[in-house]
Amino acid sequence: MSTKVTCFAASSSRNSINKQLVTYAAGLVEGADVEVLDLNDYELPLFSVDREAELGQPQLAQDFLGKIQGSDALIIAFAEHNGCYSAAYKNIYDWASRIEAKVYKDTRIVLLATSPGGRGGQSVLQLALAQIPRFGGEIRGSVSMPMFFENFDSESGVVKNSEIDAEIKAVLKRLLSDD
Repeated sequence: MSTKVTCFAASSSRNSINKQLVTYAAGLVEGADVEVLDLNDYELPLFSVDREAELGQPQLAQDFLGKIQGSDALIIAFAEHNGCYSAAYKNIYDWASRIEAKVYKDTRIVLLATSPGGRGGQSVLQLALAQIPRFGGEIRGSVSMPMFFENFDSESGVVKNSEIDAEIKAVLKRLLSDD
């Protein structure tokens, strides 16, 4: 049975630079069944207990959770909105966590983040590094890529900066290792 790796950008932007980054990373994973999700396929009303009482557990939230929990490993690239998660990610996560609090239960995870600026999404990455283990995820590594447009070639879909590229490849090796 093949190892299942699910990847997604925690963004709903059709032109997401984090989607470009996670798609690149997904292409580096060898010897596994790799799927790249689009959060736009899981768009739901804003979570609230009132909406939950009205809607129950929406099928899209169940589907997203099923993808996560049906995976052996995840690669997530976090978009940073004002230092926090994007509303799209936070919303689908809130819905999924009401079905199963340990959304990332026993799943190996590599976290990525990028931005056009010099910090490379470090604020949201630090938030994810602190929170994901509380929800059952086993973080195998993380990489922040600053200055996306200087360090990534969008036409060819590859990281141009050799140091950052080496960091990404190193954390991806830890993703599926038994160590």
